[in-house]
Amino acid sequence: MSRLVFVLNGPNLNLLGKRQPHIYGHETLADVERDCRELAVELKLELRFHQSNREYEIIDWIHEARETAGAIVINPAAFTHTSVAILDALNAFDAPIVEVHISNVHQREEFRHRSFVSLRADGVIAGLGTQGYLLALRHVARLIDAA
Repeated sequence: MSRLVFVLNGPNLNLLGKRQPHIYGHETLADVERDCRELAVELKLELRFHQSNREYEIIDWIHEARETAGAIVINPAAFTHTSVAILDALNAFDAPIVEVHISNVHQREEFRHRSFVSLRADGVIAGLGTQGYLLALRHVARLIDAA
């Protein structure tokens, strides 16, 4: 199985560290990417790290991952609750998927309690801050190793 992992980030995560730090913390997306890349070296994973505010770009990356990747780690952000199109793309991916949320979505507004992505995800990590990304990478590395 490929050791390539796509780490996909949805809308507004480019503002991480600046937008609602009382919810999302002070780390930036660049900090998250740096930490993920450092861990990837330790786990012998290759990463493709992307962020977009455009649903179609995330779908295109999922389609690309179908041909090359051994796993996807995805924080779909607001698309979590709205995008059947992202769910459909993920349903066409035949390897592990871990959904990550920085905040505990279950302690927030009612509409955030519903995730289309969770219908396909093999695991969900929520409320552990940006450490959730690292836990997701460790998990998919174990799954890839076991395959």
